[in-house]
Amino acid sequence: MITLINSLFELSNLKLQNLHTKYHRFLFNTILSSDSKFSGIYGSRGVGKTTLLLQIAKTLEFKSDEILYISCDHPRLADISLFEFTSEFVKYGGKCILIDEVHEATNFEQELKSIYDFLDIKVLFSGSSAIKLTNPSFTRRYAMYHLPILSFKEYLELELHLKLQSYSLDNIVQNHTDIANNIIQNLNNEKILKHFEKYLKIGAYPFYFDNKDSYTQMVLDTINTILYTDLGSIYNITGDKINILRKLLTSICVSNPLELSIDALAKKVGTSKVTLYKYIELLHKAELLRHVIYEGKRFKSMQKPDKLYLANTTLFSSLCLEPQIGTLRESFFASQVSVNSSIYYVTKGDFLVDEKYIFEIGGKNKGFDQIKDINNSFVVSDNIEVGFKNKLPLWLFGFLY
Repeated sequence: MITLINSLFELSNLKLQNLHTKYHRFLFNTILSSDSKFSGIYGSRGVGKTTLLLQIAKTLEFKSDEILYISCDHPRLADISLFEFTSEFVKYGGKCILIDEVHEATNFEQELKSIYDFLDIKVLFSGSSAIKLTNPSFTRRYAMYHLPILSFKEYLELELHLKLQSYSLDNIVQNHTDIANNIIQNLNNEKILKHFEKYLKIGAYPFYFDNKDSYTQMVLDTINTILYTDLGSIYNITGDKINILRKLLTSICVSNPLELSIDALAKKVGTSKVTLYKYIELLHKAELLRHVIYEGKRFKSMQKPDKLYLANTTLFSSLCLEPQIGTLRESFFASQVSVNSSIYYVTKGDFLVDEKYIFEIGGKNKGFDQIKDINNSFVVSDNIEVGFKNKLPLWLFGFLY
């Protein structure tokens, strides 16, 4: 075991030495300042979990031989118990271990629990979004942090090398005109709508900034890895069923959110309604699909369809030749708002957020006809830089984190 630890120490040091990314995602300081013994970062492939772990490792005040980064997809760890490995590391003075791709390890839930219960060591681990709900102990025992896609704010910071501020939803709703003007003034004559249009196509994943030429292919590879490696291994889904998941994503990509009933969608992808609901939930957990339910279904059984989107707008650009602009707008809004807020769809307007705000999403000329008699209702318009009164610019909802 000590030979393996020495070998992985070399790889860990190489990883840390080759880390040149200076930009910190919004969770960096929160996780770094946490006094929790165990912290987990979950999120979709490609959002920067590994980079975040390495950045934290370089910042923590441990000696170089007291901290170790490992990735469970490394072949040398294929048949190794995480508990036994970590126990041996502790014997040799280990005080902190960073475990990447933890869902790749055999019996990772039980192994983590044993480390937590029996070893005196600080642990930070990362894993697929799909692991979050596999066991309630994750939310009860560990400090869990969700790392979502890049917000529009974070994308601008990376693209323009700026430092910008994020705002709460309440603040945006109440002070959106002043906030929008302030952001635009800080962009040094860069056009906010030009960058927003680009973000909708390519802005979700930070690896864009290192791999612009091969970005689209890398997004497709990311989708396949989530389907075949993450969902396939965690839920033991076979190859033929994975093809149904791919078909489901493509069908949603080319349809309006409420265009396909569950019956029609099940028939289109070739599966039963019961199985389809299961697959929708798995794809939602894995952050390839966003499942938004009708607000009335929280209280009683209703035969209302659910809204289904791809989870972010970059996925539309990768899977559809010409995504519908209305669907893109709603998908962007939902992807940014749902990080910190509850979201349901409603009959009048498009979304109910945090149980108090109604938002209608549309283009520059979108009016108030559908929501004119509803309190706390707002039109969210694309293609405007600054809003007025109850009309807000769509891009501003990219500044929530």
